[in-house]
Amino acid sequence: MAKLTTALRNNLPASSFGLPGSRKYPMPDASHARNALARVSQAVHDGKISESSAEQVRAKARAKLRGA
Repeated sequence: MAKLTTALRNNLPASSFGLPGSRKYPMPDASHARNALARVSQAVHDGKISESSAEQVRAKARAKLRGA
């Protein structure tokens, strides 16, 4: 996975995040999209995000991976 520094993350457009409003689950590339898919299930299990938010992240990640 490519290194995503704070400066690079801060410069990403909101559309590059699985949850753009809160700027969570950055997906600048396919590697980060795969990571988001893996992590979002953990977040739901831990009660950190809702299932509907998780599905939004999953859809965004799958779209990113189809286009990669």
